[in-house]
Amino acid sequence: MLGEFLNSEYNNAGELYGLDAVKLSRIAHSASPIEKAQIIKKIAQQGQVQSSRGSRKDMEKHFGVLPNHIKDELSKGNLRLSDYTIYSIKPINSKTIKMFEPQDDKEVGVRNISNAKLPKNMVMVVSGIFLLTGANTDVNNSEARKAIKFQSVSTVDAITNGEFSFKANRKQLIPENQAIRCFATDNNNTLPMGYYPLDNPRLVNDDELIEFTIELGTQFKIPENQWLYVGLVGTVTTP
Repeated sequence: MLGEFLNSEYNNAGELYGLDAVKLSRIAHSASPIEKAQIIKKIAQQGQVQSSRGSRKDMEKHFGVLPNHIKDELSKGNLRLSDYTIYSIKPINSKTIKMFEPQDDKEVGVRNISNAKLPKNMVMVVSGIFLLTGANTDVNNSEARKAIKFQSVSTVDAITNGEFSFKANRKQLIPENQAIRCFATDNNNTLPMGYYPLDNPRLVNDDELIEFTIELGTQFKIPENQWLYVGLVGTVTTP
């Protein structure tokens, strides 16, 4: 285990191997001079997760709360980290739109997960969310929904004034009644269109139902055949 720990690519590797600074200090007493120097370096890295960037940094901060089977596979090198976006599109057919549902199947241009769950051994730390809207210009063509030009939610007032919630792991990750207006980033040159960065990144476990629900106060002046796009952006574990 010590060798795997010392050669780990992660700044916060101690959380994966169950080795905190105290345990490492004890191991260092009986280690070779080279190993001792490596251990000291790793101890210093334990508090330097900030040296990683973006959602990878967020994932490393969550190492301590990852499911045990994910920790084991990461520590063995059978899983690694990768950037990823989970997405889904849905039509606005009512004032409540569930962007992920158990009956959903993967389909390119429509969504990239099935059954509203991450597959086995894939967990994700969500660091930000996209929410966009667009019109299906040809309802008689089943392929047209895959070619919708999604734009800012600010283009439709009834959507901008709505609310959303995000649930996974049987827990409320973002409470109900959160304003959709936070996705109206049109006048913010520091953010991509429709992107809401999370100050409190959230872990989504594998094989757990994901629920992202839009609640509209009204459908007044929402164009016919209007659709929504949601993208959960972050870092996942992958083979």
